[in-house]
Amino acid sequence: MNPILGIDFGRARIGLAISDDLRFLAHPLATIPANKDSVKRIAAIVHDRKIDKVVIGIPRQMSGEIGIAANEALEFADKLRTQLRCPVETWDERLTTVAANRALRDAGKKTRQTRKFVDQVAAQMILQSYLDRESAGTSAKGIPR
Repeated sequence: MNPILGIDFGRARIGLAISDDLRFLAHPLATIPANKDSVKRIAAIVHDRKIDKVVIGIPRQMSGEIGIAANEALEFADKLRTQLRCPVETWDERLTTVAANRALRDAGKKTRQTRKFVDQVAAQMILQSYLDRESAGTSAKGIPR
C-alpha cells in the first residue's frame, strides 16, 4: 500500500501529514503557505511520494453546519480533485487545531515555537482519526459537497 496524505487547510498556512505505508500511523510532514502555488506543491508531493489518497479536513461548526472556513476547505478540495489522479476525500475535523495547540503546549512548547508546527500536527490528527476509522473496519465518513 502507498501512503495517504492528510491536509489541514487554512487561509494562511496548510499543514500536511503522511501515513506510514501500512496506514496505521500519521506523521507530520510539512507546512506550506496558502497561496496560488499550494495546489501545485501538493500535487508534486502526491506524485513524489506516490500518495494513493488525500484526506482534507473540513472544519464544521460545533452544530455540524458548514460555515465559511468549511466552504473554503471544500473549494480547495475541489481544486485538488482537478489536479490529482488519486481520490480526494473530506473529513470532519472539528477542533483539531485547538487540540494540536494543546498537545504542543502540553509537550512544553511555547506558542511562538509552535506556529510552524501546529498546522502539521492538526493535519496529523485529521489523518490519524481517518486511519483509525478505516482500521476499525467502519466506513470512513466524509463531508458531502
